[in-house]
Amino acid sequence: MSDPVSEAEAAFERWHEAFNARDSAGMVAEMHFPHVRLTAANRFHEWPTAEEFAASQDALTPNLRAEGWHHTTNLSIEAIQSGPDKVHFALRESRRREDDTEYEGFDTFWIFTKQDGRWGLQFRSSFLSTPAQGLAPDGTAAV
Repeated sequence: MSDPVSEAEAAFERWHEAFNARDSAGMVAEMHFPHVRLTAANRFHEWPTAEEFAASQDALTPNLRAEGWHHTTNLSIEAIQSGPDKVHFALRESRRREDDTEYEGFDTFWIFTKQDGRWGLQFRSSFLSTPAQGLAPDGTAAV
């Protein structure tokens, strides 16, 4: 018998590792599309396809480096709701410099869904507001 929470959390761990490696193909492999993010400014941003998401990540990388980002650490992950094909996680993330000091900690909510037998990230909502996110003054995503 499968354990949805463990399987979804394993997909999160693979996604997170790919994010830190700035491996957009690795991130996409742990996602479902369309993928939606609710920004800190309460604006929805949707990536209809894997290709659009990958391109946005390629554009995000120099912005992350410019703000001093070296890696992101997951401080906590808690499954707050789960079913056989959907898991809701509450997370605490920490963006860090090369010396491992935090420059932005934030809470975030992620939804993983199981489609065609595979778990993938489908929705995120976070309080992340660093300049690397490429947000325009009105809160819409610029990348």
